[in-house]
Amino acid sequence: MEHLAIDLGGRESQICVRDTEGTILEEKRCPTASLKKYLAGRPQSRVVLETCAEAFAVAEAARGLGHDVKVVPATLVRALGVGARGLKTDVRDARNLSEASCRMARLPAVHIPSAGSRERKSICGLRENLVEVRTKLVNGVRGWMRSEGLGTIRTGCPESLPSRVIEHLKQREREVPPWVSRNLTTIDHLSKQVGEADAELRRLARADPTCRRLMTVPGVGPVTAVRFAAAVDDVSRFSSAHALESYLGLTPGERSSGERQHSTGITKAGSPKLRWTLIQAAWSAWRHRRQDPMVLWALRVQERRGKTIAVVALARKMAGILFALWRDGSAYDPKHQTGEVEMA
Repeated sequence: MEHLAIDLGGRESQICVRDTEGTILEEKRCPTASLKKYLAGRPQSRVVLETCAEAFAVAEAARGLGHDVKVVPATLVRALGVGARGLKTDVRDARNLSEASCRMARLPAVHIPSAGSRERKSICGLRENLVEVRTKLVNGVRGWMRSEGLGTIRTGCPESLPSRVIEHLKQREREVPPWVSRNLTTIDHLSKQVGEADAELRRLARADPTCRRLMTVPGVGPVTAVRFAAAVDDVSRFSSAHALESYLGLTPGERSSGERQHSTGITKAGSPKLRWTLIQAAWSAWRHRRQDPMVLWALRVQERRGKTIAVVALARKMAGILFALWRDGSAYDPKHQTGEVEMA
């Protein structure tokens, strides 16, 4: 089997092909958009890529053509020789990846997400971009009001901020300046776009049987369910709930050497967006479902470790419960012993 390494670029990519003995058979540059056509004309090979924006679409196309595809994490490619001795070019990178493929039968590689998983991540990520831009504009308007000595307006949701600001200024017989009015108009427009994105997520979650089961867990809504399903993609790739919790960075780390043993905070590995979403779901359950068994468990943790650690522990337990529901095809049952689910 040939070893075909591709150093991907936005417009062009560098290709290096070696045989099983490590001899270079071909080196060439190819337009990234034409890689699928190029791979279709090659014999079944081991295709090696480095994680980047284009990697998973190319990997999926190569796998569909019958190639054995390995996507190497960008954090590990230096250990394989990419960029060694301060020399980094597209030609060298492709050569080093193909050479590493020849030397290592088990090349370290990441999971290749399905097209559906990538689409869900895009939907969630682009929605969050809208929310973040709106939040920045809201904070800017609030900051302007404080700097002008206008005080603070009554509380409310971001969607109603423009009307609340106008009402607040009218009460003080002030006109809305044009530079503030532009921000208020944009906030109003963004709120409508966020509302459409939320409706799209709700439709997506309700149409998916897995997401519907995940949303039976207290605190878990469409955003959490879709983000979780997109990140996990294939539940069978995790041997246990603990493996998934570790993958999400919700387990404690450790720094031990010799006889010294020291546990640290959570590792924060994996997707920060999903981890944040799970913690927000835990806060929601904490506030609104105080009598639920898993929340009662977290309240006992609070007595020993404090509220913040208890909520993170609750998020970790929720991740384990979501794993078990997906794996077993079941819905959340508060009467079930949550400890048994976590040990699944």
